[in-house]
Amino acid sequence: MAEVVGLLLSPFLQVFFEKIASGEFVDFFRSRKLDSRLLKRLEIVLLSANAVLEYAEEMQFTEHMVKKWLDELKDAVYDAEDILDEIHTEVLRCKLDAEFQTIATKVRKTISTSLNPFVREIEPKIKYVLETLDDLVKQKDAIGLKEGVGGKSSGRSSTSLVEESDIFGRNDDKELIVNLLLSDNVSGNELCVIAIIGMGGLGKTTLAQLVYNDHRMEGHFDHKAWVCVSDDFDVLKMTKTILEKLGLPTKSESNNLDWLQVTLQQKLMGKKFLLVLDDVWNKNIKNYSEWEAFSNPFKSGAKGTRVIVTTREKPVASIIRSTIYDLKTLQDDDCWLLFSKHAFYSGNSDAHPELEVIGRKIVERCKGLPLAVKTTGALLWSELDVKEWNKIMMSEIWDLQSDIIPALRLSYKYLPLHLKRCFAYCSIFPKDYDFEKEELILLWMAEGFLPQGKPKTMEEIGDDYFADLVSRSLFQQSSKNTLKFGMHDLVNDLARFVSGQFTFRLEEGGNSLEIGNKTRHLSFFIRSTRKIEKFGALYEATGLRTFLPIYRSNEILAKELAPDLLPMLRCLRFINLRSSLKLTELPDSIGKMKHIRHLNVSWTPI
Repeated sequence: MAEVVGLLLSPFLQVFFEKIASGEFVDFFRSRKLDSRLLKRLEIVLLSANAVLEYAEEMQFTEHMVKKWLDELKDAVYDAEDILDEIHTEVLRCKLDAEFQTIATKVRKTISTSLNPFVREIEPKIKYVLETLDDLVKQKDAIGLKEGVGGKSSGRSSTSLVEESDIFGRNDDKELIVNLLLSDNVSGNELCVIAIIGMGGLGKTTLAQLVYNDHRMEGHFDHKAWVCVSDDFDVLKMTKTILEKLGLPTKSESNNLDWLQVTLQQKLMGKKFLLVLDDVWNKNIKNYSEWEAFSNPFKSGAKGTRVIVTTREKPVASIIRSTIYDLKTLQDDDCWLLFSKHAFYSGNSDAHPELEVIGRKIVERCKGLPLAVKTTGALLWSELDVKEWNKIMMSEIWDLQSDIIPALRLSYKYLPLHLKRCFAYCSIFPKDYDFEKEELILLWMAEGFLPQGKPKTMEEIGDDYFADLVSRSLFQQSSKNTLKFGMHDLVNDLARFVSGQFTFRLEEGGNSLEIGNKTRHLSFFIRSTRKIEKFGALYEATGLRTFLPIYRSNEILAKELAPDLLPMLRCLRFINLRSSLKLTELPDSIGKMKHIRHLNVSWTPI
């Protein structure tokens, strides 16, 4: 099975195969006389599932049955991972025993291997998980899952055209960028590149369109070109596209990059040129050399030539050595004007004061994202029934699959495989909660998301992962504490959606999801120990892995941990009992938790 590890695997199968392929695991199977055919069957069935996983990850946003299938598959893999951990623990136990055993004891143990109670216990578990996985793989064709499909965007297109009457709150942004374009002292003799950065749905393309179509551009630049990059930043293709935008035919030498670039260079010689590259991703431009090869023809232009790049990822701005313009969310008043434009005839809510009250609450839930405001307003266009407005305002769509998810799902879709699971796990944090980088990295480590290897430690790898998620605007620095980070509410919704039933947050305001046998990660924020009885539902979550209290600043929460609860939660990997003031000693059941990797009992009487 070692050859499987090199394949492109889904993140929650990657670690699984690495464990199975280890020599210790294979040796254990042989020495304990476990059925070796189970390994081969497990390999085949998981590879069959892996073949459709990328497609399933993409389709889960729009197809309920695919989302359900994917959750069932993840649940089975979680169970399989627990079995592997049990085997790994048994391997370690046997190694320790061997160090202290006499030769006679080793002989007796070898004779009794076939009667090992661990084997009798673990083999039925493997067979059960295998049957579950096998059933799920057989279902993939019935729900339309295709092999070898996915991982590629359906293709996003944009144009330079924009309806200015639909834009609110971007005049200041527009003027700042226009000034950068018109200034003669931005970059000296170097090519000036301006990167507009922000999360999906924030209006980066719209702002670029406003600037591109500003009347001052016509008199200042000799040539303009707008190119939507999206999926494919191919130097040959991009050069050809720009030439066509400038009205130059490319048919005869269309595949000769040198001819194309020389022709473009001659066309731009001594001219001021404005180019907009919309929707550029880090996966498109991998290094500065690639960017330099593409941008060389622009350097023949006159001083003042400018390039605008819109992107969600700060690494793009670093590679192309640009001036960064970090786009912010809209102000409340501008959000309301935008909402009114799309929700009311003539954009005026004066005739409907009841609807305005509800509408302003809806706008608050959009958290300043223009796309969320616009699409929600469109849902209510010409609707005058108060009940319908209340239905939208109270809808579970805000906590589950909101209209903004189609815009944000591209950010998730293009995450590297190793980051997808790390990001989804962050749904354990409540909205508006600021977390520390070190805190999250410890959680990732306990869950086994960070690979062990050299030359970097797991902590250093976790730091790299964290920085990557920050650069993609999925994490943002806290405005209250520069040492902490948070997620925009709609990004939190995205994490919550892809995490699904596996994460549960016990909060003061209640939950739309329920604790169940699929729940693997739990966080809770309770001001009063009187609500501790809610933990009774945890008896359903026998596969729970994370038990995480959420502490607000300047609050110390006393926790009473039911002494009969922990023995039920044998799969826990992370337990945070910090500030449990009545916890004077660890329960005996801690010693029976084979999966535990992180235990925090700071600020307790222990």
